[in-house]
Amino acid sequence: MPRLELHEAAVREELAAFEKSLRSGLGVLRRVGGVTVGATPRASIFEIDGVRLYRYGERAAPRTGMPLLIVYALVNRPEMADLQAGRSLIAALMARGFDVYLIDWGYPGGADRLLGLDDYVNRYIDACVEHLRQLLARDALSVLGICQGGTLSTCYAALHPHKVERLITTVTPIDFHTPQDMLSHFVRHIDVDSLLKSCGNVNGDFLNALFLSLKPYRLTQQKYLRFLEQLGDAEAVATFLRMEQWIFDSPALAARACGEFARDFYQANKLVKGEVSLGGRRVELSAITMPVLNIYARDDHLVPPAASQALRAVVGSKDYSEVELPGGHIGVYVGLKSPRSVPVAVAEWVAARV
Repeated sequence: MPRLELHEAAVREELAAFEKSLRSGLGVLRRVGGVTVGATPRASIFEIDGVRLYRYGERAAPRTGMPLLIVYALVNRPEMADLQAGRSLIAALMARGFDVYLIDWGYPGGADRLLGLDDYVNRYIDACVEHLRQLLARDALSVLGICQGGTLSTCYAALHPHKVERLITTVTPIDFHTPQDMLSHFVRHIDVDSLLKSCGNVNGDFLNALFLSLKPYRLTQQKYLRFLEQLGDAEAVATFLRMEQWIFDSPALAARACGEFARDFYQANKLVKGEVSLGGRRVELSAITMPVLNIYARDDHLVPPAASQALRAVVGSKDYSEVELPGGHIGVYVGLKSPRSVPVAVAEWVAARV
C-alpha cells in the first residue's frame, strides 16, 4: 500500500481556505434567512375529514385549461411538487395549459389510526373526483399520481374507470418484488403487526430514517459535505434548505393504511397479482382501459424502473406509453439536469390525445 504523505504547508493552506469559505458561507446563511416551500398561489375548494382539495393559480382565474388532478403519496408533503420558482412541477404544468388540482392528505392524528386504503381510495380520492366532476361538468378527469399516490391512483382507476379520462403515473411502484427494490427487501422483513401495536400511527421520523438508511452515505454525509461546498451560493443554499424543510416535514401514516400497504403491497405483492381488494372489490388492473402514461426515473433507488415498468403487462389499455427520465426519485421533479422534464413529457403526451 502506498504511503500517504502530508505536507504541513499544504494542509495549513487548505484549512485556511476552508475556514474562509465557512466564514463567507455563514454570511450567506444569514442573508438567506428563513425559507418556505410552495411557490404557487392555491385555494382550498373542498374538504373532507381534514383532507383538502386545492386548486392552483389565482382564485379568480378562469378555468380554461385541461383539468389535471394530482394525487400525492401519503408519506411526505405535496410541496415537493411546488418546491420553489423554477423548480415547480405544478407551475410548469400550469404554464403548459393545465388547470391543476391536488389532494393534500394533511397530518393524520390518533383519531385517524383506523383509516385504511379503502378510505383513501374509495372515500377521499373519489370524493375529490366527484366534486370536480360536478364543479367542471365533466364525466371524467385526467389523474396524475406521484410515487405511492400513483399506486393509489392506479387502484382508483381500476375501480372507477369511467371517472378517469387519462391515467398518468410517475415513479410509481406496481411490482413490489423486483430484485433491485431495496425498500421492498427491507419491508418484507418487518413484523408489521408488532410495529403497529407498539406505535399506532407510524411516525414520519421513523419513515425518514428508513428511507435514509437505504443509501446512508449518499443521503447523509455526502449530501452535507456537498452543502459545505455550496455555502457561497445563496440560491443553492436556499434550495438546499427548502429541500431539507420538505424532507423533514413528514406526516405520520395512519396505522391501518400503513399496515395494509406494507403487508398487501410490499410483502405479498398482491397488486401485480390482481389480489388486492378495497371496499370488498377486487382491484383488477385489466379494467384500466383509458390511455396510460407511465413515467419513471432511471436512477430511482426507492422505485426501480422495473417496479414501474410492470404496469405495461397488467393494464387493459391499448394506449400505453412509457417515458424514462434521468435522475432519481426526487431529482426527476426538482433537478435541473433533465433535458426532458415530467411536465414536458405529460404535455406532449396529452396534446397527442386531445
